Amino acid sequence: MAAPTPDAPAPRAQRTWQSTCPHCGAPVEFASAASASAVCSFCRSTLLREGDALRRIGESAEVFDDHSPLQLGATGRHQGVGFTVVGRLQFRTTDSVWNEWHLLFDAAAGEVARLKSAWLSEDNGAYVLAFDLPSASDAPKADEIVAGERRVVDQQIWSVASVVQARITAAQGELPQPPLLDKPFTVAELRNERGEVGSLQYLAPAQPQWSTGRAITLKGLEMRGLKEGESAAALKGKALECPSCGAALAPTLATTQSLTCGQCKAVVDISQGLGADLAHYAQNNSGSGGGLEPQIPLGKVGSFNIGAEGTQSWQVVGYQERCNVPLPSDEDDEQVFWREYLLYNRQLGFAFLVDTNEGWSIVRPLTGAPTVRGEKASWSSVQFRQRERYQAKVTWVQGEFYWRVQREEMAWVTDYVGPKGELLSREQTKGQDASEVVWSYGKTLTLDQVATAFRLDAKARQALRRDASPLSGLGASLGSASADTGLSAGAIMVMVVIGVIVLMLTMCSSDDCDSTRKAYGEASAEYQQCKRNQSSGGFRSSGGSFGGFSSGGGGHK
Repeated sequence: MAAPTPDAPAPRAQRTWQSTCPHCGAPVEFASAASASAVCSFCRSTLLREGDALRRIGESAEVFDDHSPLQLGATGRHQGVGFTVVGRLQFRTTDSVWNEWHLLFDAAAGEVARLKSAWLSEDNGAYVLAFDLPSASDAPKADEIVAGERRVVDQQIWSVASVVQARITAAQGELPQPPLLDKPFTVAELRNERGEVGSLQYLAPAQPQWSTGRAITLKGLEMRGLKEGESAAALKGKALECPSCGAALAPTLATTQSLTCGQCKAVVDISQGLGADLAHYAQNNSGSGGGLEPQIPLGKVGSFNIGAEGTQSWQVVGYQERCNVPLPSDEDDEQVFWREYLLYNRQLGFAFLVDTNEGWSIVRPLTGAPTVRGEKASWSSVQFRQRERYQAKVTWVQGEFYWRVQREEMAWVTDYVGPKGELLSREQTKGQDASEVVWSYGKTLTLDQVATAFRLDAKARQALRRDASPLSGLGASLGSASADTGLSAGAIMVMVVIGVIVLMLTMCSSDDCDSTRKAYGEASAEYQQCKRNQSSGGFRSSGGSFGGFSSGGGGHK
């Protein structure tokens, strides 16, 4: 028998069971004898399978059109075994909506096939493929689990990434059990250092549903039958008006939850649907007098090598300015601003390009969770040390975001540094019905790497340039300097320190602030910081997340 060609459709189940909806008479088909429930595609009746008969037990709400590229009937392969997308559950919290797609594997040899079905869940702009497992006897109770803690579940150690109160609001297609519609329950997402994801759904508090999985890409699943073209066309066809000024809004990403108006800069929440009564708020940037415009324009495409996928194209789709929040107990703590560009790749999801006083870095959200012991963290056998811990606040946003942007979002950030410019960042947030921890991993970049990646001209490169730290490269130059001049290293150090002091006293003089204003603009964070330092005499060259962000996205969102 000839082997299937790469373009051949994935194998389908050889036997199906079909009946009619007892409510409207439409045909209802089951591809698996193990499926206990289905939702009628015509009248949305929730149907319970009882032997050879169907019983109507309720009605599902209409599925919220979130423009996901996935759809019922799409096919793919995992570990050499074909599957079909046969069902969907749609979850909702106060702040977000996400899908979990039911996959039915073909009857073939192998471990995956024996598991029969799986769930493909949306996760921070990416995907997780998970399998249901027997209930874990050591799972904590719903009111005992807290985001950020470590727990033993199913005899393994996990970090709790998020705890949210959710509801299943809609369902489609064939499901392994009847959906519990519109009843709130707790969902806890767990991660570990092996990159695995665990999920506890407390539909029945005494015995939560337990599943585990890993991050996956649609490309890695060899998906066919996606509605990417239709989704994009439908998205562009939606007519939106800014609820603040009436200007046209044009979301371009299917995952967009919030976007800003290009005319009045209001932040518009579209997480409840494009046809809903859109919530919004006006931005008042107290940090930089109106907000620094992105120095890398929205829509610009750059090439970066971030992970195992190698060099990929990433497009700038969002931009936010953030600052640290000085603690009342620390009178010497200066407020520092930095910028984060949200990058998007269609197959890989999202990344963050971060611009601080100290330089550039690029990071991506992690599926797993590093191991933390004291002030040290480890990830993929790499050791990191804690550098700084602070509270961060969003002061200005532009573009589109895959999370629901809220006014003055706050997060506790812990930054770690490792060898060879590697970085880790941990962010913890708490919302109305969710508490979450998100880890990010990345590396430092030079200005030339950033400028080259985006093919910026000389003028744009100069606009990105930051003053180097006064002491950068000092250790490497002391030996050669003392040899050339005959001065001792100690004498040179004294001279350097004096020079630094003079530089600190003069760098925020009126003339220097004027040059900063000309270079970065009167609304820039650099100019505002310079003016504050001029009046207070303070100086701080550090501060700023390596790429932390308030995504509200530790779970399947």
